[in-house]
Amino acid sequence: MSTETPSAADSPFRPDPADRDRAPQFVLPLVVRVERAAPPARTDALETAARAVLVMLSDERSTGEGAWARAVRDWQDGRIRKVVRRARGAEWRRAEALPGVTVTGKSAEVRVFPPVPLDGWPKDLARLQVSGTDLDDPDPVPPADPGTPVLWLNPGLEMSAGKAMAQAGHGAQLAWLALSPEDRAAWHATGFTLAVRAASPARWPALTAGGLPTVRDAGFTEIAPGSCTVVAEHPALR
Repeated sequence: MSTETPSAADSPFRPDPADRDRAPQFVLPLVVRVERAAPPARTDALETAARAVLVMLSDERSTGEGAWARAVRDWQDGRIRKVVRRARGAEWRRAEALPGVTVTGKSAEVRVFPPVPLDGWPKDLARLQVSGTDLDDPDPVPPADPGTPVLWLNPGLEMSAGKAMAQAGHGAQLAWLALSPEDRAAWHATGFTLAVRAASPARWPALTAGGLPTVRDAGFTEIAPGSCTVVAEHPALR
């Protein structure tokens, strides 16, 4: 499980962390399809998870008086937790039958669901495994195209694919919150084009000091509390 410290000026979160902790806590479930014979590439899974979070945030059911809007508001009033689970075969088909949105990448499929209480997971999601979700990139990952929003991963941290997917989703969400309505609309129009890449050790200090949206993990799993995991670099935020 992962949470992050929001840093966007127009964030809907309460400014006092203690207030966020006292609020009812919700989690955004994501499920990645990992079939034995055809697992997705790691980077594509990270990018697809990040886009899935953006698709959920921009879905008309998540805004205004939409069917998911109250759950999204309750989730964002607390710590914005995300959990990535994996499924295959019949597990995936059961997950697809639940309300949510499936986002497809080049090799990855990720389904995102409206937020649920920490102890209120649907049984078909609660039984899916969290730990041990790891993936590889079978081919070298090319540099991000110029002008593409990039979610930069901390090069000094080792994270499972599931953990890194949640962190990429966090970074995408903080970038979304930091953008103007016009820039959000423009990003939406591209289908949320983005890239996830590991930063070079030489560039990482400048990225974290540049005032860009930055994810600091709560430290529930895998890494130390307060670790900076992702910096979101969007052309509109430079």
